[in-house]
Amino acid sequence: MMYERRVFLALIGVGTSGYVWWSRGGPKVTLPPRVRIAGFDDSGRPTGVAEVDAVRRPEAEWAKLLPADSFSVTRRGDTEFMGTGQYDKFYEEGLYRCICCGTALFSSKAKYASGTGWPSFTEPIARENVRETVSAQFGMRETEVKCRRCDAHLGHVFDDGPPPGGLRYCMNSVALRFVAHNLT
Repeated sequence: MMYERRVFLALIGVGTSGYVWWSRGGPKVTLPPRVRIAGFDDSGRPTGVAEVDAVRRPEAEWAKLLPADSFSVTRRGDTEFMGTGQYDKFYEEGLYRCICCGTALFSSKAKYASGTGWPSFTEPIARENVRETVSAQFGMRETEVKCRRCDAHLGHVFDDGPPPGGLRYCMNSVALRFVAHNLT
C-alpha cells in the first residue's frame, strides 16, 4: 500500500513538472538578430529577398500591442476554437500577413476549404518567411509553423492536404491580418 502511494505521488510530481515545462514552451531556441525574408507588395508581387532585423519584444510589450486572443495564440502557442476564426470561410483575393510584424505569410491563391474549422493553405507564400519545428508532445508528432521574422506561433502543418504537395498549413485566424490585393 505504501509503495503504491509513493509511485502515485512520484507520477503526480513528474506530470506536474512536465506540464510546467510544456506550458513554458519547452526549451528556448536562440533566434538570430537578422533573418532573410521574401518581401511582397499588397498586390502580391514579390519585391525580393532581403536580410532584415528580426522583431523581438518583451512579452509585456506584445501584450499591450496585440488583442488578447492574438497574444494568447502568437506569443503563448495557444489555438483558437475550431470554426471561430474570421478567415475560416473567407475567400477574397489577397495576402495573409503576420499580425505581429506584417511579414507576408500566405496567398489567397494557396487557400482552400479543408473543412477543419481553421483557415488552411497548401503552402506558404515563401519558404523564407516561415519556420517549421517538429516536436513530440504527449506521444503525438506535430510540426509547428512560426513567423520567421518575429517568432509568432501561427499554427501547424499536416500531411493530409490536397495534391500535388499533400500539405495542409492549418493556421489560426487571430495570428493573421488579411490585406486585399491592391490591383491599381
